[in-house]
Amino acid sequence: MSEDAGALTATSEDVGGLAATMTGFARTLRAAGVGADHERTHALLGALRHLDVTRPADVYWAGRLTLCAGPDDLPRYDRCFQAYFGGRTASRRPAGAVSVTRHTLTLGDEAGDETGEGENESAPGSASRTELLRHRDVAALTEAERAEVHRMLAMLSAGRAARRSRRFEPAARGRLDQRRTIREALRKGDVARLLRRSHTERPRGVVLFVDVSGSMAPYAETLLRFAHALVRSEPRATRVYSVGTRLTPLTAELRHRDPGTALDAASRAIPDWSGGTRLGEELQEFLARRHARGDIVVIASDGWERGDPSLLGAQVARLSRQAYRVIWVNPHKGYADYEPLTGGMRAALPYLDDLVAGHSLAAYEDLSERLAHA
Repeated sequence: MSEDAGALTATSEDVGGLAATMTGFARTLRAAGVGADHERTHALLGALRHLDVTRPADVYWAGRLTLCAGPDDLPRYDRCFQAYFGGRTASRRPAGAVSVTRHTLTLGDEAGDETGEGENESAPGSASRTELLRHRDVAALTEAERAEVHRMLAMLSAGRAARRSRRFEPAARGRLDQRRTIREALRKGDVARLLRRSHTERPRGVVLFVDVSGSMAPYAETLLRFAHALVRSEPRATRVYSVGTRLTPLTAELRHRDPGTALDAASRAIPDWSGGTRLGEELQEFLARRHARGDIVVIASDGWERGDPSLLGAQVARLSRQAYRVIWVNPHKGYADYEPLTGGMRAALPYLDDLVAGHSLAAYEDLSERLAHA
């Protein structure tokens, strides 16, 4: 196959590869809150058949005009385009399959120069770079690398396992709904059929405690970004608190669509950034006012307890009796030589269902999967 003057002559294999690439992009947008449904994705593919997919501006504007439903979608679309393509555009491999190749084009509010002139193509390799970034400790990243990890966290599809509710709903099968059956019989004068009901299902609740003390400072922002993804995914089934020297509820602040705005609001609400850790006292305060019955409790901390470790152990034991599962996320658990030797970790360990890593994007993805299948 050949290209003349930079135009792409598409075969069925090209079209299939391009469809897979752009369908994946649409899924990314939906995870970020953009209404890129099947109909809009189909419209995008139709538009790209008349455009040059090797030009970033063509791909950008085709997606923006077909996948976005309104002005609120535009900032999220720009962030997703940058994160998904990383300044790249779909281009053709010799074998005919469409791949993603890195370009030096930098997208601004207008996606760079619409003419697409001046773009310089470099060798593919973004996938391996992204994979390496996924496993690196966020405390060791540069500002640019951390920002890229945060963009990927914002697109995390944080699903949730379902639990059976006490409430019922009409169903074709299930236990007999006597009240509805009798009411219908009285209305019609005869028992025409037996009505049934079954329990409804709802997402299992998550209560997340994020340690914002000094020893957790390199990880606190990334953990709050992960918390934002959880809240945005299931706002009614997620509660978030910061812990340090005070217990601070953050769920309301993290409900904002935009991660940056949500993090700014959460930062203003937290009075004890980079202080000490009295996790035992704060869990005791939580349990005195609230509960976690049937929920998954996630404690994100390194276990450096300034208070009485035995008090922390007692409160985690109380949580374990209430909660469906108690998961402790420790950034240091990601290293092979880690041992839970701090007083807080040793006190809490007997009552934990899981002790998992929390130092990298891959660790947060694994935690999200754990919550989705718990």
